[in-house]
Amino acid sequence: MSFFIISPELYAWVILPLLIFFARICDVSMETIRVIYISRGIKYLAPIIAFFEIVIWLFAMEVVMDDLSNVANFIAFALGFATGTYVGLVIEERLSIGMVILRIITTEESEGQITTFLAQENCGVTRMDAQGSRGNVKMILSLVNRSDVPRITGYIRTVNPRAFFSVEDVRYV
Repeated sequence: MSFFIISPELYAWVILPLLIFFARICDVSMETIRVIYISRGIKYLAPIIAFFEIVIWLFAMEVVMDDLSNVANFIAFALGFATGTYVGLVIEERLSIGMVILRIITTEESEGQITTFLAQENCGVTRMDAQGSRGNVKMILSLVNRSDVPRITGYIRTVNPRAFFSVEDVRYV
């Protein structure tokens, strides 16, 4: 029975850089999620993530520092950081943690349909008269789950494609 033997060159120039790359994706993704948790007031999970994040970072940094002449390690470290930033943002988007304020500016004609829809979705609704650049408008403020934003904004676009809306993060409710 023979064992699979890895050449030192393959190990140094391919395997270790790949390990560094994937380690950086993990630790930077965790960092992104940790920062988002902190900004949303989820203070108990953030330190746990921080612990594992720094352990992974130390592993990757130790490998890079162990062989400063290996350019592949530097490139893997940097590419892992960039990729990890993107992956972290995608994960955060999919998690849809917390609540947001949806600010909708619309005409009087569609205001009733939108507020009725939001009320049926169990979202708080505050309506105000406002003055826009083209005349009188209605401003609707609603506190919604972040995960519901695509569905609600899709409905708003259907009812009034010219309605303006913005989404703002909420730290505490």
